[in-house]
Amino acid sequence: METVTNVISFLPALIKATPLTLLLTVTAGIFGLVIGTLTALARLSKYRLLAWPAFAFTFAFRGTPLLVQIYLIYYGLGQVLPGTWVRHSFLWPYLRDGLWYAIAALSLNQASYNAEVIRGAIQAIPRGQIEAALSVGMRRWTILRRVTLPQAFRHCMPVLTSDLIILLKTTSLASTITILEVMGTARMLQRQSLLIFEPLIAAGIIYFAVVFILTRIMNVVELRMTRYRAARA
Repeated sequence: METVTNVISFLPALIKATPLTLLLTVTAGIFGLVIGTLTALARLSKYRLLAWPAFAFTFAFRGTPLLVQIYLIYYGLGQVLPGTWVRHSFLWPYLRDGLWYAIAALSLNQASYNAEVIRGAIQAIPRGQIEAALSVGMRRWTILRRVTLPQAFRHCMPVLTSDLIILLKTTSLASTITILEVMGTARMLQRQSLLIFEPLIAAGIIYFAVVFILTRIMNVVELRMTRYRAARA
């Protein structure tokens, strides 16, 4: 009974930290989707000057742990930037905050996975549709914007949803660079209360509730994007 009481007592502090976790998830998710889409297009390019750097980017970020990437970006740039003009610019009040380094690492990591998912979805589109669009005089950019990308996103939406949920849970690694999101707050509560399990149980409840809500939202988005399939059936 005491354990339940302790868990409940920790929930308010963790709920206050939830918006920061959502900020990390949404921001990194948006940047990851944009960068991942551009990287996927670069991977499919016939120009090696675009294709090879895109391949190297996805290979490097998918082949190394996210925690290592966070440390390299936070401590690496944290040592380089103070000795440059950035320290005396308007950017420094923002760049000295670990939040931006966490967003950068999460966004780049997410982009590397999104790029491969979107690339596969683009390659799955029947070639005949592209040829039909070219035959009626559509330009390459118009085909990409109105034919290729919309279908690709519809096909890979379930995978992108799963990756977004994984991203939400991996934001807990941001606590390693002093960011007090849900997991960082749970660790702080552990130190303050000298309790180990109760703060973690409370954090797990918060993550479970947010994942449930996010899953429901993404299910609605997926249904709206694929409603043409139901109409066809």
